[in-house]
Amino acid sequence: MNEIILRVRELKKNFNRRLVFDKLNFEVKSGERLVITGKNGSGKSTLLKILAGVLTESSGSVEYILNQKKIDRENIYQIIGLVSPYLVLYDEFSAFENLSLFAKIRNLKISDDEINKILTRVGLLERKNDLLRTYSSGMKQRIKYASAILHNPLILLIDEPTSNLDIEGKNFVEDLILNFREDGFVIIATNESQDFKYGNRIINLDEYKNNKNK
Repeated sequence: MNEIILRVRELKKNFNRRLVFDKLNFEVKSGERLVITGKNGSGKSTLLKILAGVLTESSGSVEYILNQKKIDRENIYQIIGLVSPYLVLYDEFSAFENLSLFAKIRNLKISDDEINKILTRVGLLERKNDLLRTYSSGMKQRIKYASAILHNPLILLIDEPTSNLDIEGKNFVEDLILNFREDGFVIIATNESQDFKYGNRIINLDEYKNNKNK
């Protein structure tokens, strides 16, 4: 079984002169679930982008250690699945075509049957050949989840986990989070109190706004 560890040390992010957060320290290990919360604009999405490697920190460090070996930053995409409102889907393609494209971008060898299984898991197999422009916002959210788990990642990063989802979709997300692979971990960014139940721990980014923080 794999052992994956995320170590965040003295993390700071500025946008020009605006401080987003400072002196942020935490560690997440296999089997854990961490909730990141805070007011709107507190930096939740910014933090997830940094953890996913799509945004750079102003100072501090983010390290992923897999089986006692540090993963190079340019390779962390291989072990991370990201679900976020800012992820781009292609409305002119079908759901199946979107997932096939994402697989090619990641250089993954995934069969049509495997894609169909994932579409079944998110409840969209019957609509797999429909163009995404015909999808509701909730259905598009499910495709984002399908894309995130396409490569069976060790780490799942979720921004606004239940956004736009109906009850069936929310049940799927809850099952995915609570039954995520034992040798991986989940980090959830949310300011919805009903989502706090998903975390073993909670970090409030409102507490990391100045140099007085520990």
